[in-house]
Amino acid sequence: MTANNTQQGKVLAITLGIVALVLVVVALSFIPAASVTSETKPEFTEIETATEEVVVEEKAKTAHVPLPEAVKAIYMTACVVGTKDFRQDLVDLIDETELNSLIIDIKDFSGTISFPPQDPTLRTAWGAAECGTSDMREFIAELHSKGIYVIGRITVFQDPFYTKQHPELAVQRASDGATWKDHKGLSFIDVSAKPYWEYVKTLANESYEIGFDELNFDYVRFPSDGNMKDIHFPHSNSILVANPADGKQIALETFFAFLDAELRAGQPADTSIRPMISADLFGMTTTNTDDLNIGQVQERALPHFDFIGPMVYPSHYPNGFNGWSNPNNYPYELIHFVMSEGVQRIDDMLTSSTTPADVKAKVHKQQLRPWIQDFDYGGDYGPKEVRAQIQATYDAGLTSWMIWAPSNRYTRGALLDK
Repeated sequence: MTANNTQQGKVLAITLGIVALVLVVVALSFIPAASVTSETKPEFTEIETATEEVVVEEKAKTAHVPLPEAVKAIYMTACVVGTKDFRQDLVDLIDETELNSLIIDIKDFSGTISFPPQDPTLRTAWGAAECGTSDMREFIAELHSKGIYVIGRITVFQDPFYTKQHPELAVQRASDGATWKDHKGLSFIDVSAKPYWEYVKTLANESYEIGFDELNFDYVRFPSDGNMKDIHFPHSNSILVANPADGKQIALETFFAFLDAELRAGQPADTSIRPMISADLFGMTTTNTDDLNIGQVQERALPHFDFIGPMVYPSHYPNGFNGWSNPNNYPYELIHFVMSEGVQRIDDMLTSSTTPADVKAKVHKQQLRPWIQDFDYGGDYGPKEVRAQIQATYDAGLTSWMIWAPSNRYTRGALLDK
């Protein structure tokens, strides 16, 4: 081989090497970069090559705990979830006892949110919050690692924060159009203010995404404790005028149907792809046939939720109820009576020829999951009184219950060891 041929061979080899390097760089450009956090790690990468190459990434699905056969829950405020020592006390209580579920405030009476959301429409409600925690996702993951079912409580139409941002959606004073407030100075969104429904849906979806297994909607009602002679519902008014006897019921059930359609995704039997949803109702909805002037009727709520939580605290029943001079002195008898009445009404729905078949397919008595009392209000509540309410729930044919203590201090002696 001549010197000239040798030189040409070297040039050719260098050229081929450069071409190979370029091809490697181009090929590597189509490999997706590794994610830096588990929250954004894609489950798969799909490359379509029909006309142009498009990379489609899917966010990793958040793990959820399945619904326990019987929910046995306690409640935690937004302030407690942000106080790590206090919240650990409640986790320890669940670890040690028959409890298997925890309810945590997502949005409470203030209207603020207890964790940092991603959606921009929600962020101001987190920024204004005095209570909450930035590690909600991690805390829920910790609860899930213990097999604890996590329920997020969302106060709905009582929302002073949102009414300040959107007074046009608020319940108003009839006299001057200003925002109406109850005796505690708290304002409400009008039940039929549909832009607010979207806000609630956005919050619910984001809450499910960070790990909440069930979404519990409270204050799903028209307001009651205030000057009801000077009140106007700008968004519900046409419904109320057209239906003077049951307008509030119709308006509220329309919202229930919205939650049902949007959050249960039209697949009420498939709980693997959507959150369980529940609604809290006044305790007297199990015994009253009217709507208590707030729109709540047990039969209208049942088809739209997985669970209904009647707030049957004995201290909240009027003296003389069912012949008891002070219902607070009869925790077992009261819970047994009111929950048995609620169960009977479900049985009546299921046997009635006027109940539509699709409603019958959705309704069953274990949908009733009462809130019971663990606080002193008009009486002393200790292990005997709290346990009596639990036993009364069982004796009424139900299996699940939730304990409310505003202090978040629960009566250990009322709970069975794990």
